[in-house]
Amino acid sequence: MTDVFAGHRELLFSIVYNMLGSVSDTEDVLQETWLSWSSRDPDEIGNPRAYLVRIAVNQALAHQSALRRRRETYVGPWLPEPLVTDADGAEEVVRGESVSLALLVVLETLTPLERAVFILHEVFAFQHTEIAGMLGRSPAAVRQLAHRAREHVQARRPRNRVDAHVQQEVTERFVAAAFGGDLDALMELLAPEVTLWADSGGKSVVGGPRPVRGRDKVARLLVARTAQPMEGLDIQYRETNGDPSAVVFVENAPFAVMVVDLTPDGSQVRDIYTVANPEKLSRVRKEPGTSPS
Repeated sequence: MTDVFAGHRELLFSIVYNMLGSVSDTEDVLQETWLSWSSRDPDEIGNPRAYLVRIAVNQALAHQSALRRRRETYVGPWLPEPLVTDADGAEEVVRGESVSLALLVVLETLTPLERAVFILHEVFAFQHTEIAGMLGRSPAAVRQLAHRAREHVQARRPRNRVDAHVQQEVTERFVAAAFGGDLDALMELLAPEVTLWADSGGKSVVGGPRPVRGRDKVARLLVARTAQPMEGLDIQYRETNGDPSAVVFVENAPFAVMVVDLTPDGSQVRDIYTVANPEKLSRVRKEPGTSPS
């Protein structure tokens, strides 16, 4: 039973994290899934994978109401907890578009059931009939949920991918301009309709009460925040939720994770996601072999 659960844990983590956007809550759900799994007679379970996914998905749905209540009192914009990949790939989960910060922000606008169906069908390729059995809904109802979710996501985030090398290059140019206080370079890099999402939970100077929209406002705010140099600043370029990102450390402690989302042609930045809530950075570790800037 332990080996079977361990063999599916990565899949379960990925599905639940996509549903909740929180690593700690995902771990709670996996613990509950394990307890349910370990209490069953294995001979009674015909399809362990389907059973484990069904339990995990329903446990995640049960957590949604508590999560939404917490977010109602959250200070400032809420962003998912970033998954920062170590250089050695020690924390491997299914990555890519399925867990990108940009897509997860869009998924936050779906209902919990729509989000579950979208993730299971569009990302992990479960059939509507399989999902119907997991959620206790008819296949027709699941198809309708899938249709609504797909249209909603497509309207807000067309599923195109900018080349990773392009995103890496633009990310580095953006960071150099932002931390170098280069207003002119930022104005060239930012799209007119750019939005800055800064999640600090009220625990960091980086955050604000709401997203900041518009090239001029965003550029000037970024330059103002970096006007005073930070001692012990070190910026590492890592992969976060499948995308190139900048991980900022101050005196060896994680300070912020920054991900930029580009326009479809990859020429400008249309969204900036900055996670600076220390609670969401507690699992981020500094890679050795670098020195402060």
